[in-house]
Amino acid sequence: MPYRDGMELMNDREWRSFATEGTRTAKVAITRADGRPHVTPVWFALDGDDLVFTTSGTGQKAKSLRRDPRAAVCVDEDRPPYAFVMLEGTVTLTDELDDLIKWATVLGGRYMGADRAEEFGVRNGVPGQIVVRLHIAKVIAQRDIAV
Repeated sequence: MPYRDGMELMNDREWRSFATEGTRTAKVAITRADGRPHVTPVWFALDGDDLVFTTSGTGQKAKSLRRDPRAAVCVDEDRPPYAFVMLEGTVTLTDELDDLIKWATVLGGRYMGADRAEEFGVRNGVPGQIVVRLHIAKVIAQRDIAV
């Protein structure tokens, strides 16, 4: 397995499995108009080479991503031996209601359980929300950081 700075790197299959294990959240990093960073956790799912999440269409993430579509996310394990996946790319945004309901339902099922997926799809897949699709351009994934 390849190493970088003494830490073991994850291959494509490994980082995807790590990122989608359980209910880990992604911490989304964007830049505000005045240059200040903004980082918030989101529920997410992988869809091929995209990371997908929903958010308010009028919130800080949406405002910043409309101005500058570049973003990074980090998914981490906060217990020894520690691991993380960092993804960078550009986003596309949509407020198309069918797509929004679909992804709100997928995310509700992942984070709240299959029995509540539809409930969260209806609750979160509403006008005013948007689907954010991060097109992954770069991956840094390391595990066993503190072995």
